[in-house]
Amino acid sequence: MLGARSSAPSRRRTVGVLTALGALVVAGGAAAQAATPPTRTAVAATQHRVLFDNSKAETAGNADWIISTSQPDPLAQNPSPSAEKDWTGALSSWGVALQKTGNYALKTLPSGGTITYGTSSATDLKNFDTFVMPEPNVLLSAAEKTAVMQFVKNGGGLFLISDHTGSDRNNDGADAVQVINDLMSNNSVDSTDPFGFSVDSLNIGTDNPRAISDSADPVLNGSFGKVTGSIIRNGTTVTLKPSDNPAAKGLVYRTGSSGNTGAFFATSTFGSGRVAFWGDSSPIDDGTGQSGNTLYDGWNDPAGTDAALALNATEWLSGAAGSGSGGDPTPCTAAQLFANPGFESGSSGWTATSGIINTSSGEPARTGAYKAWLGGKGSAHTDTLAQTVSIPAGCAASLAFQLHIDTAETSSTAYDTLKVQVLNGSGTVLATLATYSNVNAASGYAPRTFDLGAYAGQTVTLKFTATEGSKLQTSFVVDDTALTVG
Repeated sequence: MLGARSSAPSRRRTVGVLTALGALVVAGGAAAQAATPPTRTAVAATQHRVLFDNSKAETAGNADWIISTSQPDPLAQNPSPSAEKDWTGALSSWGVALQKTGNYALKTLPSGGTITYGTSSATDLKNFDTFVMPEPNVLLSAAEKTAVMQFVKNGGGLFLISDHTGSDRNNDGADAVQVINDLMSNNSVDSTDPFGFSVDSLNIGTDNPRAISDSADPVLNGSFGKVTGSIIRNGTTVTLKPSDNPAAKGLVYRTGSSGNTGAFFATSTFGSGRVAFWGDSSPIDDGTGQSGNTLYDGWNDPAGTDAALALNATEWLSGAAGSGSGGDPTPCTAAQLFANPGFESGSSGWTATSGIINTSSGEPARTGAYKAWLGGKGSAHTDTLAQTVSIPAGCAASLAFQLHIDTAETSSTAYDTLKVQVLNGSGTVLATLATYSNVNAASGYAPRTFDLGAYAGQTVTLKFTATEGSKLQTSFVVDDTALTVG
């Protein structure tokens, strides 16, 4: 998107020309319908639920990729918007157009929020049919990538909107091209080109890509109007790889491109879900937003039918197979998954350093006779305790255990540590949930709880690793574990 670039003066000239052209077109009555697609009037029995992301610096620099400044609920700004300025944000036209149909319930994941799937959060992806990521500028964490991929796999719709390479608005070293490619190629669910396309590292200055001829495609021919093309005002494309995913399909192509290269707008599927990609944020920009931002009205640019494309794609994504309950995880039966959670059957169910699961009176169990006593040697030493579990798809999940730490150390320096980690089937660490040390020593046991909802649908290993230095013991004593789903 060109509005946040250093080339803002040239953009303003472009805006003036296009605005004038738009006025002539409307005056002539030729293309007003393309710029403002028809509003659907029928109210769906079940509303489609759409979550717009604002957790990844979507308002950094001159960007303003929000449907409203009221977050998470735009209705708090205006419960019955009739015009795009009733909500504040460069995506308000998109949001208001959906809201006016009566068929959509919209929310925003606010700045500072975390993308989750399978938790109790009101903005958890399990509560939505479609997740829109409008030019994300911060890399997703490992757990967030797992959440997004599981959401799509289980029937959710994912709308990825990029910008040109080098558009690092918050100067953190990652732009939208890198963020989206990292999501697709470096996640714990499927990193083998799951959607069948990769984002090109390009900065295409200006182009008016055209749609393919396909009268049956639901995105090009949705209820919001027919799509004939789009605009690029500093953007990029994707390279399609149908051999990796035959569902990958280019709908709008850069001038002179076709087939597997130069796709500016593309769709695909993954598991039971659907994916859409757009190579520039200019088309979704309605030219108005928060004060101080340099924006550009691509939404109504007569060179493209961008409004129809955005709205039809949202409609298509929200109707993904399995998403009748919104990409919800499948119903989950409440259960405790750990075998031998209190260690009363010795080491059964656990992989552990020899002898650490015991009944020694030196460190009593919290309940029963057995516990896992890691460390306590007073010499350079490592103990491990682990169990592998399969967390059902669609389940909220949590890890809980009781932990007692005592130590002979007197310093405030962490010499001895206990790490609690989640690993995949290859032994790669997906997340370090916590690190405790001799500094955390205290009398008695203390409860510890961690959200594992991001790993629903996966087989993971929960591992405790205690590492002692060469002097003075620290004991990490674990009892009454549980991995609960429901």
